[in-house]
Amino acid sequence: MGIAITLQEYLMEHDSKYEVIEHTRTGSALETSEVAHIPGDQLAKSILLGDEDRYLLAVIPATHRLEIGKLSDIVKHKLQLITESEMAGAFSDCEIGAMPPIGEAYGIDTWIDPSLLEQPEVYFECGDHHSLIRMSGEAFRELLKGTRQVPISHHL
Repeated sequence: MGIAITLQEYLMEHDSKYEVIEHTRTGSALETSEVAHIPGDQLAKSILLGDEDRYLLAVIPATHRLEIGKLSDIVKHKLQLITESEMAGAFSDCEIGAMPPIGEAYGIDTWIDPSLLEQPEVYFECGDHHSLIRMSGEAFRELLKGTRQVPISHHL
């Protein structure tokens, strides 16, 4: 499958510089970090949450755990993990669980843990479980400059 069309078009529109890196198929962010030989702190993990009204994409380093309660308090909505069928609808050109951290490309409000923005390079899923995008930290920060940046996770 490779890079999702929606993401690819968004990156082209924003003139983003990136490289696609192939790896063996994985089932979790930490496993991806291991097989791709990249630091887990540099791998963005996207978590789709929702309430009765909307979706929200939380983006944290693979080595962190999301604090859903804290994020719910911040947005003043009780958020929960969404179902796989809802995930498939929101990210229709991505495999389940391989969502990129660029919610804006899909019309989804995105919140990012600022610790990820401090990295010299950032890697992220691009629509399937065997490809990653590698981007400089500077390019990633530029791409996500309008995203809400709040500490919403803690290191495992």
